[in-house]
Amino acid sequence: MAKKFEPITGRIAWDGRELARNTDWIREFSSAEIAEITAAVESVKARGLELVDATAADFPVPKFSVELARIADELENGRGLILLRGLPLTYSPEDLRIAYWGLGLHLGIAVAQSPDGDFLGEVRDYGEKPELTKSRGSRTTRALPFHGDRCDVVGLLCARPGKAGGESRVVSAATIHNAILARRPDLIGEFYGDFYQSRQGDEPPGEQPYYPQPIFGFRDGHFTGQFSPAYIEFAQMIPGCPPLSPKQREAMDLFRALAEEFRLDMDFRPGDIQLLNNHTIYHGRGRFEDHEAPERKRLLLRLWLSTPNSRPLPEGYEISWGRTGAGEIRGGIIPRTGVARDAYSERRRRAGETVASW
Repeated sequence: MAKKFEPITGRIAWDGRELARNTDWIREFSSAEIAEITAAVESVKARGLELVDATAADFPVPKFSVELARIADELENGRGLILLRGLPLTYSPEDLRIAYWGLGLHLGIAVAQSPDGDFLGEVRDYGEKPELTKSRGSRTTRALPFHGDRCDVVGLLCARPGKAGGESRVVSAATIHNAILARRPDLIGEFYGDFYQSRQGDEPPGEQPYYPQPIFGFRDGHFTGQFSPAYIEFAQMIPGCPPLSPKQREAMDLFRALAEEFRLDMDFRPGDIQLLNNHTIYHGRGRFEDHEAPERKRLLLRLWLSTPNSRPLPEGYEISWGRTGAGEIRGGIIPRTGVARDAYSERRRRAGETVASW
């Protein structure tokens, strides 16, 4: 008997065209909240704490923490999208970094973003060409297709915008699911089956460089749609990887078309913090033109967070996520050393850099 699929209802299923007219997903910091954040930054500095050693208690924001709890609930149980606006760029680069990390501590636990153990990533143009297992599109000026990151919540803080372009693009996974069900019910089952994905060189020694994982799934009533289409295409270049079927390729083409139809575009302003639930939202980016002067080049700071109020993940997510239970510390990338560290701080210490080198 064929499995019956149902539409996904609630705030999780939103249309970007409607959100473009309804900006209640944008939340500005108040002056009182900025005062709390500033005091917390000074507290961390006065104690000489390394960011990786700090806890939420070390970054006290007593009134704003109540609002951060509401934000965490909206990310997990609501639309899965929040844009915080107005973090002061009068902060020094180091203070900005502390403020961002400290707010993240109230939402979850940072997980490593690369085999080098980066906890606080820098999204900027390194002049690289994305290649299989060698580099990622986020290190270039090129457009990025819709995808999800391997963490419960991804945060992007705009420290500096580029010269032109680079708009952020987001779309609801549930809305795409429902559109497939309504328009091409013959393809919905494909999304619940396994697609092989490249591990981009992040696999531990001795393991396959690709793995199977469904795109859509449910567990205990919770929907997950986390995947990265580019990694599926990269996997097809790896010798021995099972090829995509014609229906799977048709499903991928449909996904791309629907993501464009229902997407929400937003421009990052300096001081904006975008927070997204990777299980319910795909994000991408338009191509951008950068400034010539190094001190003006586009820079986003990225956090990957494992959140305590996270949903359970469906069967098949064990390889890429490790633990799959609700609220477990999971996701991220296992560092080559086996020990996660703040690679940015480590690099500064070794090279004698200062934050002015940003």
